[in-house]
Amino acid sequence: MANLNESQGGKAVKGRTKKSSPRVDLTAMVDLMFLLTTFFMLTTTLGQLNAADVAKPVDCDDCNEPYPESRTMTILLGKNNRAVSYIGLPATANMKISAVGEIDQEIRKYKTLVASIQASKHLIVIIKPTKHSVFKDFVDLVDEMKINNIKSYTIDDKNLQPQEEAFLKEKAL
Repeated sequence: MANLNESQGGKAVKGRTKKSSPRVDLTAMVDLMFLLTTFFMLTTTLGQLNAADVAKPVDCDDCNEPYPESRTMTILLGKNNRAVSYIGLPATANMKISAVGEIDQEIRKYKTLVASIQASKHLIVIIKPTKHSVFKDFVDLVDEMKINNIKSYTIDDKNLQPQEEAFLKEKAL
């Protein structure tokens, strides 16, 4: 049983009767605290984790269907928070270097370009992280896909084209 006892603060005065100290039983208060704690623990939902779902397809030897050049944007992640973006094939493309934080402008530009040329089609983005890229840049880029409502994007960390490798080596990315 939980009690609250007050200490005797002073001495008894001669001729007066001694008053007993008040006694408060805190058992009911402790029981109520445990009941409320249990109630809130059982009725509260825990926060859901916000994780991006990344589903990579199974490797396929017979799958050589090319992406449509006119609406395919490729983003190469390099070192020092830099990215290279281009649309079309790497052999004929105009590759542009930009910071990963500013790649959203390129995505919006290419998205409006594809929408103006082919109204019923959407932009396809291929994200290619290199061995020099940082995981934070990759996560930021996947977030940009969600923010810019890119319906179709893929992650290709195995098939770096020779033209892409040569450009990255030339620009020290």
